[in-house]
Amino acid sequence: MSDDGLAAGRPWLVADIGGTNARFGWVDADGAVAHIHKLPAADHAGPAEAVRAYLAIVQRERGANYRAPRRAAFAIATAIDGDEVTLTNSHWTFSRAKLRDALGLDALLLLNDFEALALSLPRLGPQQLRIVGAPPLQPRGTLAVIGPGTGLGVGGVTQTAHGWVALPGEGGHATLAPTDDFESALLQHVRGRFEHVSAERLLSGIGLPVLHDAAAAVLGRPVAAPLAAETIVERGLAGGDEVCSRTIDAFCALLGSFAGNVALTLGARGGVYIGGGIVPRLGERFFASRFRERFEAKGRFRGYLEPIPTALITDTLAALSGAALAIEQIDI
Repeated sequence: MSDDGLAAGRPWLVADIGGTNARFGWVDADGAVAHIHKLPAADHAGPAEAVRAYLAIVQRERGANYRAPRRAAFAIATAIDGDEVTLTNSHWTFSRAKLRDALGLDALLLLNDFEALALSLPRLGPQQLRIVGAPPLQPRGTLAVIGPGTGLGVGGVTQTAHGWVALPGEGGHATLAPTDDFESALLQHVRGRFEHVSAERLLSGIGLPVLHDAAAAVLGRPVAAPLAAETIVERGLAGGDEVCSRTIDAFCALLGSFAGNVALTLGARGGVYIGGGIVPRLGERFFASRFRERFEAKGRFRGYLEPIPTALITDTLAALSGAALAIEQIDI
């Protein structure tokens, strides 16, 4: 579709819908994502109600220049398969067709949230990233993204003659593997509670309390009541709480090993990017952690991983740009 044709079909509605919050944006004729607002998922019965609340805000902001969007692309924190959609870490369940009709849209594109985030990777600039380790970014070939947020998202994007193609998946639910004796003890404890210990079970907002409970048990300091993820991070960074500090250290190391596994699995030699809301909260503690060391620690394949760049996405709105690119690239 030509640029004129794309502009004529705007405005577009884009969204990044996670387990905790839904971020909405507005794409007008210039192609930029504007009128960005974050709405808590718990405050709305479903996506239709949240969209209507968002559009009411935009209508007030734009006044006479408001025009209802006819096309939309939503990045959703779950696997997308068929008409019925159920978010993994939220109470929202809906029908794609019914949502499209309820909102009066001509077309509604649904993507896995990390499919949308992956599509944003080739366009991310230096001001939207921070490098982890020495190798410079080389956004070509295949790129991967992992993101510890409420859950743990994984996605990829590969370069083809016809543009960038997203590789959606549910890699966060792959089995987590320990690398040293302490991690083996952690996972042994967690296996006493859960049949399957996935990467998300420990490397996410819902997983940090589980990881903290395991660290407390292994260190011989069991806790009376679970701590919230925010409290674990706060105490771990402040110092003085050994269990919270060791929890953060284990989180960073395990995330590095997991990121290396993703790089090997996808052949993501162009880079592995880190999204989600947890790692940015760790600040310098993350950059001083064993993440990069463990990313490369793959025995005979250390030489394969050493040249692969790793970077933290500092732009929390990148998935909205990826959703907009999906509308551009896919004829819906």
